[in-house]
This record gives sequence, structure tokens and C-alpha cells, in this order.
Amino acid sequence: MKFFREFKEFAIKGNVLDLAVGVVIAGAFGKIVTSLVNDIIMPLVSVLTGGVNFTDLKVVFVAKTDTIAEVSLKYGNFIQNIIDFAIIAFCIFMVVKFLNKMKRKAVEIPVAAPVVLDKSLEILKEIRDSLKKKEK
Repeated sequence: MKFFREFKEFAIKGNVLDLAVGVVIAGAFGKIVTSLVNDIIMPLVSVLTGGVNFTDLKVVFVAKTDTIAEVSLKYGNFIQNIIDFAIIAFCIFMVVKFLNKMKRKAVEIPVAAPVVLDKSLEILKEIRDSLKKKEK
């Protein structure tokens, strides 16, 4: 019973729940970015490169025959993954930058300017202080 109670305390802690929410949101965000890359950006890149599909680029070392499977270096897939990573990293950077900007606006509280006493007020304070000393 102690084990289950400890597990319940662990699972209900705020940071664990926040982590779970973050994982779910990250999964959904990943799907959006993957769609952005595959459905919008890569077709534009393909048009700019003359219809080249990066995932099809490869160097064949041994051609496929009836008895032998193709041996090839699929560098196009690697290029595609680098592009995907760069776009995902940029999107995450923009989201984090936006959230930090919003957090800063919420935290920034205007600080009151320091009160500057004119000379006459300072002299009056000194007189008050000296009278207090004489009373003691």
C-alpha cells in the first residue's frame, strides 16, 4: 500500500502533470510541423530544384537482382531529415521566443521613480531629527 500511495503522490505532483501535458502538445505540434514540411515547404523546394524529390536521391552500390537486394546509400533521406530538423527547430524557437515575450510582459511592473527631495525638505528633515535628539 505504501508503494501505491507514493506513486499517487508522485503522479499527482504539478510538474509531472505539466510534463504530460507538454508531451501531448509536443506530439500535436510535431504533426503540424511535419505537415508544414511535407505538404507546403518541400513541394516549393521541389519546384525550385526542378522537381527533385530528396527522398529518392541515392547512390546504388549493388543493383537489385532476383537473388540480391539493392545496396545503396540513401543520402536524400538524410537531406530531407536535416531540412525537417531545421524547420522544426526554427518553429520551436519562434514559439519559445513568443512565450518568453508574453511572460516578460506579464512580469514587468513599472518601478516608481525614486523620490527626489528638494533642498528645503531636506533641511526640514534635518531640523526635525536634531529636535528629536535634543528631546531625548
